[in-house]
Formats: sequence, structure tokens, C-alpha cells
Amino acid sequence: MIELRGIGKTYALGGVSFDALDAVDLDIDSNAFVALTGSSGSGKSTLMNILGCLDTPSRGSYTLDGEAVSGLDEDQLAQVRNRKIGFVFQNFYLMPRMTALDNVAQPLIYRGVSPALRRARAAEALERVGLADRAGHRPNELSGGQRQRVAVARALVGQPELLLADEPTGNLDSRTAREIMTLFAQLHSEGQCVVIVTHDPAIAACCQRVVRLQDGHVVEDRYGH
Repeated sequence: MIELRGIGKTYALGGVSFDALDAVDLDIDSNAFVALTGSSGSGKSTLMNILGCLDTPSRGSYTLDGEAVSGLDEDQLAQVRNRKIGFVFQNFYLMPRMTALDNVAQPLIYRGVSPALRRARAAEALERVGLADRAGHRPNELSGGQRQRVAVARALVGQPELLLADEPTGNLDSRTAREIMTLFAQLHSEGQCVVIVTHDPAIAACCQRVVRLQDGHVVEDRYGH
């Protein structure tokens, strides 16, 4: 589903250019459970931004679900993000005054989905993450783990081909982090493509495949359990 060929990203800082990514080739199939890992400055965040159509490569090609996206402009990339990618972030980014249900339904507004269908789809997504009974609660009435589950439900509500999680356990204690990783494993078992960006080897080890970056290169690509 994901096909990267010769991906490079060059940044210019103070008149000096450097390669955040260089000649990255990567294939990820449609039912994958992958960790992108590496130390700070390894290029994993740059790669995540390219995979998520938040940034474009300086060179190389990126094909997502059969669509060449590396040459698209910002408006076209936004459409791809809206249709094909669900994002989960470390800081949840929930709207504090909205209920869990309304937070989850939010992305569907931009797709022009009717209010009744939005609520039905949001309720279904909350059920998938085990939070059907918290639909009417606001974020400050939920634990950190529950907030992250709401964020996962919001990412799932648009039925994305790719679920992209950036340090999704970074603000959680170790027990809650394991629960969230169990949820991702469950979603993968249901056929969802899940890519997790993490610097934590214990979190990476929960995934089926670990791709490690260093200095803008893939230096390890191994399958675990």
C-alpha cells in the first residue's frame, strides 16, 4: 500500500543544506503493523511527515494506495490526508469543550457527512476502542488512556487506509501505554494498516515489524512476532 523509492528530503538552515532523509526505499503492505524508530535527528519524524502527506520529499517517489502523492500540491495533499490517513498524536489534541462523541465526529464535518450519520459513525468508532460508555464525557472527565482512545477513535472514524501514530504513548504511564499498544494490535488484527513512530524500543517491540532510521537512512528492517 505504501511504496517509497529513493526518498530524500533536504533542508537549508542558515545557508547550509543537510539531508534529513537520503535514498529511502520502503514498502508497507495494507495490513501491516510497523514501528518507525530511531534516535532524535534520525529522520523518523521527517519520514512520518512525508508518509502522512504533511510534507513532500525533495526527491524520489511516494505511492499511497496506488496514488502517486509525491508530486501533489498542498490542496491535493490535504484531500489525500482527509480521505486516506488517520492521525494519532502524543498530545491527543482533543477539543476541551466537546464531548468524546463530538470530538470523534469532527473529521466527518469536513467530508460533508450528515449530522445523524456523523454521530452514528462516531459512536461506532468509540465502541471499537472500548469507550462507548464515555461518549458524553468531556476530555477533562477522562483519564490519559481514555483520551488517547478517543483520539484513536477520531482517527478511525473516516475509515482510513493508513493509521499513523506519532509517539502515541509518550504521555502515558507504562501500564496505560501497554493497553494502547494492545488496542493498536487489535486494530491491526481487524485489517487496519498501523504505522507507529516511536523512540521507545519497548513500544517498537510490540509491532510486527521494526524499521530503524539513523542519519536519514534505513539501517534496520526486521520482522518480530
